[in-house]
Amino acid sequence: MIRPAAWTFAALVATMPAALAQSAAPVLLDPSGYAGVRGAAAQPPLFTGEFKRVKALVDKAMATPIDVPVPKDPGGGYTHEQHKRNYTALYGAGLLYRITGEPAYADYARRLLLAYATLYPTLGPHPAKANEAAGRLFWQSLNDSVWLVYGVQGYDAIRDTLSVADRKTIDDQVFRRMAEFLSVGNAASFNRIHNHATWAAAGVGMTGYVLRDPELVARSLRGTDKSGKAGFLAQVDQLFSPDGYYTEGPYYQRYALQPFVVFAHAIAANQPQLKIWERRDGVLLKAIRSTIQLTHRGYFFPLNDAMPDKSLKTDELYQAVAIGYAATRDPTFLSIAQWQGRSTLTPDGIAVARDLASGMARPFPFASQLFRDGSQGDQGALAVLRSGKGDDAEVLVAKNSAMGMGHGHFDKLNWILYDAGNPIVSDYGSARFLNIESKDGGRYLKENESWAKQTIAHNTLVVNQTSHFDGKWRDGEEHAPRQLFFSGEGATKVSTAEMVGAYPGVTFRRTLVQLPLGKGGPMVLDLLRVTGDKPATYDLPLHYAGHVIDMGFAATPEAAARPVLGPANGYQHIWVDATGTLGANGATLTWITDKRFYTYRMLPPEGATLILGESGANDPRFNLRREPVLIQRAAGKANAAFVSLLEPHGAYDPAAETTVASQSQVKALHHVRGSDGDLVRIQPVKGAAVIVAIADDMDPAKSHSAVIDGHTIRWTGHFARIDGEAK
Repeated sequence: MIRPAAWTFAALVATMPAALAQSAAPVLLDPSGYAGVRGAAAQPPLFTGEFKRVKALVDKAMATPIDVPVPKDPGGGYTHEQHKRNYTALYGAGLLYRITGEPAYADYARRLLLAYATLYPTLGPHPAKANEAAGRLFWQSLNDSVWLVYGVQGYDAIRDTLSVADRKTIDDQVFRRMAEFLSVGNAASFNRIHNHATWAAAGVGMTGYVLRDPELVARSLRGTDKSGKAGFLAQVDQLFSPDGYYTEGPYYQRYALQPFVVFAHAIAANQPQLKIWERRDGVLLKAIRSTIQLTHRGYFFPLNDAMPDKSLKTDELYQAVAIGYAATRDPTFLSIAQWQGRSTLTPDGIAVARDLASGMARPFPFASQLFRDGSQGDQGALAVLRSGKGDDAEVLVAKNSAMGMGHGHFDKLNWILYDAGNPIVSDYGSARFLNIESKDGGRYLKENESWAKQTIAHNTLVVNQTSHFDGKWRDGEEHAPRQLFFSGEGATKVSTAEMVGAYPGVTFRRTLVQLPLGKGGPMVLDLLRVTGDKPATYDLPLHYAGHVIDMGFAATPEAAARPVLGPANGYQHIWVDATGTLGANGATLTWITDKRFYTYRMLPPEGATLILGESGANDPRFNLRREPVLIQRAAGKANAAFVSLLEPHGAYDPAAETTVASQSQVKALHHVRGSDGDLVRIQPVKGAAVIVAIADDMDPAKSHSAVIDGHTIRWTGHFARIDGEAK
């Protein structure tokens, strides 16, 4: 990056305040990165498309009078959206000025910022503040931080075009005031280890670089007291696992990633001695890659407080992919940019566009992978099992991770599944209509607490109709699952995890196996074993996406009364559509999703019952989606085992009006418990049986045996697949 000769951070500290008057050159982007762009006859398609998009947006803003309204509205309201439009236009105008050299873009940014210099000093807490830390321009300070992150980058790009007087006015009345408010003026939020604080630290730190103010930079890196217990570096150290997994889950990893990588990019340019990209074995670069890995067809796994429609096509990931490519020159990032269809107008984005156009892209290596949670990697994990690399491959996600702070859900050992491009076993995500004013101003709805976070809204064990940790997330922070075993190699893939502490006196362990068998996609075998200190009622819900085709159990419809399942903890939001009893060989439920059939085969504890339900009860404002759920219920049990098999099969062609293999291709499922492990025998309609052996311990060298159907099965290690046995 081109700097004035005297520019180093150490020299800056030594020479303040003289450097402020002497230099206003950009410090957040490298102007030399635009060499060859201005006036060139042909540009890479990705750059051309982004240039046209940003130019249209900024030109439209410049064609209307500058509008910097007094803040009034919550998310989705006019003033909220106008201030968002302003920081977007400011950021775009700065980049366009650097690319084109057109003074009109710099002048627009100047006039817009002078309007903010008049407004901002008059503002107090936002009138629509809620339970979050109040902002000034927006209802929560988080949005003020986002404004600052974008705004200061736009300002940096045009700051050297300003008169000394205008520069001082904007420095002091906009950016310095914002930075002071978001740091010392909002210290409780700024000093948290949380994504809100990351956005604030990034905005304050980049402001420090642009204003040549080492105090702001130090505050952003090490917290308001500069002890290092808070601030950006502490957030890098504590919010990511050694694998680059962000503790709040994929959705918030996407959101938090932008301030992490944008500020890291600025740190690398201005304080290279900090070696920010090398910190913790390159954890921020791992975070970019893990964020991409935590997707299906580009859409983030909707775990914790997540919106299911969020994908890699977001500003956060356009920035992250461009910055990640600049830092690594990893050609697999180019294939992601190609899928996104967009990049940024920064020098890094231009490099992405050029190299993509030159044919340098390589496929991104989506793979089965274990993402440990916790800063030390000892707070459980997210296990991702992929049957292949394509978009239609089956993807099983076992959520054996930690609580995830206040955005976490009470869903220990939950799982979801994708197959043939569709969600099959689903997670509700969050109850929220982001930035839709009529839905509580776009905030999280009360149903996020009463339904979406509750355990019954997930695919995991519920004890006595109460949620994990009694619905108290701070208690959940004290107890994480243990990831006991993971095997992502080979065709058969396995995850085993255990949870202690979700309920007093209750331990449960779950093994999920992605099991190729027959001509269909891999089956999923689920063994959940629970041990309690007293009899209880155990519910095991399955939230499936599809339309019921067949019920392999005796069911009693509840169409007339349609009762509600329970009074609280999410049960009040479930209508009961039918109840059922199981036969000697368990039960099955078959549904169709898109053009494929799925049969869920169950061997719950003796005496268990089944409940078919649907979400949406006690929802007078229609805030919840109506989605089906199947619940296995075992009452009066202290110890219990639930064995289930999900089988994809067949095909339906609506155009040809043909149906193939709509019936399950499994004849029987049999489970026995040995002295130190379990055997599950799967008998297909055609072909040899398969036995899955799962030991209690994890010793890879220990031998085990158990008897099933009169045959002794021996195996070594925690898991084994035995083909063609015990026919």
